[in-house]
Amino acid sequence: MRTVLSSTFNILRASGLTTVFGNPGSNELPFIGNLPNDFSYVMGLNEAVVVGIADGYAQASGGPALVNLHSAAGTGNAMGALTNAWYAHSPLVITSGQQVREHMGGEAMLSNVAATTLPQPLVKLALEPALPADVPRSMAQAVHSAMLHPRGPVYVSIPYDDWDRELDTEVQARRVRQGGGLPAGDLDEIAARLSTSERPVLVLGGDVDAAQANALAVRLADRAGLPVWIAPSPYRCPFPTRHPRFQGVLPASMRGVSAALAGHDLILVVGAPVFRYHQYEPGPLLPDGASLVHITSDPGEAARAWSGDAFVGDVPGTLDGLLRRLPEKQAPAPVPRPRQVLSSGPERVFETLNQVAPESAIYVTESTSTADAFWTTIDISAQGGFYFPAAGGLGFGLPAALGVQLAQPERKVIAVIGDGAANFAIPALWTAARYDIPVTYLILQNNAYGALRGFADLMDIQHPPGLDVSGIDFCSIAEGYGVRAERAEAGPHLADVLKPAMDADAPSVIVIPT
Repeated sequence: MRTVLSSTFNILRASGLTTVFGNPGSNELPFIGNLPNDFSYVMGLNEAVVVGIADGYAQASGGPALVNLHSAAGTGNAMGALTNAWYAHSPLVITSGQQVREHMGGEAMLSNVAATTLPQPLVKLALEPALPADVPRSMAQAVHSAMLHPRGPVYVSIPYDDWDRELDTEVQARRVRQGGGLPAGDLDEIAARLSTSERPVLVLGGDVDAAQANALAVRLADRAGLPVWIAPSPYRCPFPTRHPRFQGVLPASMRGVSAALAGHDLILVVGAPVFRYHQYEPGPLLPDGASLVHITSDPGEAARAWSGDAFVGDVPGTLDGLLRRLPEKQAPAPVPRPRQVLSSGPERVFETLNQVAPESAIYVTESTSTADAFWTTIDISAQGGFYFPAAGGLGFGLPAALGVQLAQPERKVIAVIGDGAANFAIPALWTAARYDIPVTYLILQNNAYGALRGFADLMDIQHPPGLDVSGIDFCSIAEGYGVRAERAEAGPHLADVLKPAMDADAPSVIVIPT
């Protein structure tokens, strides 16, 4: 018998979506309670954790991830995590259980009222099929929409009495391919501007790493003799941090960006917004005498940019097209940046990580107050080696590390989490233990929302309340969830603790006072 459920499973199977990330609710039981044998279910203890795991999985795998949320309440719980997924362009296919159709008009308990409005504006598309027969087609539309550039989350609300309805027609699985490379004339123009510029500079964003284009970016920088910056507030690492052309991460303010790029006459930005500022420090948008070229796969980023000429197209194809047009440039070899002088606890922790972590290690970080120390100390060379909450929403790191590890089981995932951020998604440790996901968690404990101290100084706010988060025993909490934990100091013996934890085939938590 052909049903809505069996047809939907066929669509999901053809799309490679056989892992469901979810937290069960009554509206969802008719779907998750009948999973075929080739499907699996990864459970989180709340919806924010579920979306965080799926976000990490989608980013690290390069494909879509299937999420199952519980009606309106579950969707609301997930919205903070959905913000990070939206700005990371993560292709999430989010299903939400709806009340039976006969109850929806009367707003019975667990009705998802105005279901297609609720997740906006953090999804590309929100659907609630008008009749049961349209559920499989809507699911296929959701998968294709999530994967088309710019990628992003898509939401489908499904009444739970739809699943067992019989169908007269089977929706066909199909492929949707996207082109979108820049035309030759645009590539010629950009190449000519690079060739005639006297002091060009390259700024890279997370979409370069997401498109598996880091090697192309390195070749372009070497071919054209370009110094390289990473765009402000990076959520991925698009360039090797020990490459001699790497300059660092741009500050997230108008004044800061303009000052850092002073002296350059052409700024080529690839795979990033122009620019995603954070702290309010008004100043010139660009240095004196500079022009800007922006290459992005996101029309929205192109349209809302503060400055520059934007070209919307495929990032790898555009980089490859520029390489074909640029001659080798006889630029002097750059002087490598000096290593960071170690002075603080976080810097000593990161230097120890450099010593013991494998070269292919993946870092998932959510310790905002130590971001500068991280970027000036940690070596990242492999593609897909770094993840950070794209919207800055706390609660990303603990669950996202699990998703990244599930997507990249052959690589070691190290999660560096601040003690303030850890509290937002601590139940993720239950999932780590339940599925034996061998992430090594480092909780840097400074007993405060440390990043807010800097913002308080910037805003000239004296003695703000609520920054103290002392007195938390993370080792006991982790062990309560079933994860081995220990406390270690940032010093010469830290490697003796980190190395066996990284070699283990089980999750672990190491709490480090900083």
